[in-house]
Amino acid sequence: MDFKLEVIVLPVADADRALEFYRGLGWRLDADFAADDKFRVIQLTPPGSLASVIFGTGLTDAAPGSSQGLHLVVEDIDAARAELAGKGVDVSEVFHDAGGVFHHAGTEGRVPGPDPQRNSYSSFASFSDPDGNGWVLQEITTRLPGR
Repeated sequence: MDFKLEVIVLPVADADRALEFYRGLGWRLDADFAADDKFRVIQLTPPGSLASVIFGTGLTDAAPGSSQGLHLVVEDIDAARAELAGKGVDVSEVFHDAGGVFHHAGTEGRVPGPDPQRNSYSSFASFSDPDGNGWVLQEITTRLPGR
């Protein structure tokens, strides 16, 4: 049995502001349905992704901006960072982790620049949406076996 992660719920305070932000990133609008003024579902998909995000009104009790560590995998961290910056996103500089395994929470352990060996899975950049939901770009050029 396959269990495919396809949708992540993002807690936002203002659905229209979030819609404008994610559309500005070039994400495809898949759905925008409102049953009434208390329930609205907006679904968008990042370019090339099989998974989508939904947000809106009445979808979650989570505090706006409380989703952290959401990963967007890219083949070229520098190009992806430049693209986001070109769209007005406040994106961090590229970094790698001091421990070399995975990035820590927040900004702890960040070392400026990409991984010195340019190992796959080891270079990152980060940004947040207007509510503070935290995204991480992760460069993957060669997948681990079985992936």
